[in-house]
Amino acid sequence: MGDRILVVEDEEKLSRFIELELSYEGYEVEKAGDGRSGLAMAEAKPFDLILLDIMLPELNGLEVLRRLRRFAETPVILLTARDSVMDKVTGLDSGADDYITKPFAIEELLARIRTALRKKKAEGSGGATPGVLHMGRLTLDVPRYSATMDQTPVELTKREFDLLKILMENAGIVLTRDILLERVWGYNYLGETNSVDVYIRFLRGKIDDAFGVKYIHTVRGVGYTMRVEEEAR
Repeated sequence: MGDRILVVEDEEKLSRFIELELSYEGYEVEKAGDGRSGLAMAEAKPFDLILLDIMLPELNGLEVLRRLRRFAETPVILLTARDSVMDKVTGLDSGADDYITKPFAIEELLARIRTALRKKKAEGSGGATPGVLHMGRLTLDVPRYSATMDQTPVELTKREFDLLKILMENAGIVLTRDILLERVWGYNYLGETNSVDVYIRFLRGKIDDAFGVKYIHTVRGVGYTMRVEEEAR
């Protein structure tokens, strides 16, 4: 049986579209059309992940999230409007695991769902060290704010560390420059839009170039992703 996903969305066409796509991918899907019903369903039975729209009748998504966090740690991905910056901030501060902005490509939503489910399973398995990320020979110890390649320390600035952390947490997912700017530089960042490209070059110099690996990849016209390829020798 596939993972159980609850979709709380009042736009029936969008809700049905998500249901069909997720069912095709092998997930078990249930739907709720308003916040109060969605919260009741989450209370009545366990789900592996919840897709939660913010603008909902009865109870808005942020209130649903706040109440949900009183009794469950189920991963939640918020569905947000393009201009709702404060909703995104409030949602993440209230315990959301991720957000995706409407309109979105279904491929991006599926990738974010896979990432959230992987994190949940890794945390529940006991096999991973909390706060420590691994990719190939690279290890990022988040609590200690340190990075090593084959036990060799990699000296990173705070900004470089934060950028690397986001990339490693979303390994295999292409993150746009806008997403990286929001998550690393902040929602109200007003500096140069090429800051992401500059810091990617810094990271490549300290990791890929310094150790003969190919971990940080450019997806032209979209953004960046991390994955392990055959290492240079």
